[in-house]
Amino acid sequence: MRPKIAAGNWKMNGTAAALSELDALTRALPENPPQIVICPPSPLLFRATDAVHGSPIQIGAQDCHAEASGAYTGDISAPMVADSGASHVILGHSERREMHRETDADVQAKTRAAWTSGLTAIICIGESDAQREAGETLDVIGAQLDGSLPEGVTAENTVIAYEPIWAIGTGKVPSLEQIAEVHDFIRNRLATRFGAEIGNALPLLYGGSVKASNATEIFAVENVDGALVGGASLKADDFAPIVAALARA
Repeated sequence: MRPKIAAGNWKMNGTAAALSELDALTRALPENPPQIVICPPSPLLFRATDAVHGSPIQIGAQDCHAEASGAYTGDISAPMVADSGASHVILGHSERREMHRETDADVQAKTRAAWTSGLTAIICIGESDAQREAGETLDVIGAQLDGSLPEGVTAENTVIAYEPIWAIGTGKVPSLEQIAEVHDFIRNRLATRFGAEIGNALPLLYGGSVKASNATEIFAVENVDGALVGGASLKADDFAPIVAALARA
């Protein structure tokens, strides 16, 4: 059985006061919750890991550098993330790919760095609106998978998150058929490259305007093992129903 994972990406939101939402989320969890990973901004990592101590919630970072140390002002390394007590790191998010010009090769190098520090990489892939309209979705997804994933992928060190760029924070959600098509494609691509045992064991998350009102139907799609949630993860009242829907799936 693949793990069910509810991951929350706080992006550039939240100060220390926002950590009270972690306590509220803990108190709102169902009896048998899925795996939960909250990824706050890097200045909050140490305090966040302290805040969730003893709870089912794990903490992740939103990025890491490919190098372990050096003259990279403003960056955060994988050893620093691990030192905070975090267990995961988001890599290759579309906002990093677009705004910081990160390539698939960059994501692959960062993934290796994350693994070296014992972190689980949540690797993001997804197509733009123009690529979707041009019928290029599967070609784009395939190329990102091939370029972003190093050899050595396992179900313990890697999670894949499919986030169609045009659905992130827009309120637009792909049809269930579109989500199923991409997730089935990813599953088959992974099994072909890494073998059926690994390919079928890797958790696949969907991300893009996931909320309480649509979570149940999305989680019912085959090969959707959870979600990477943006804005709805900032408040426990919004995120807890998504977690509960995944627990029931």
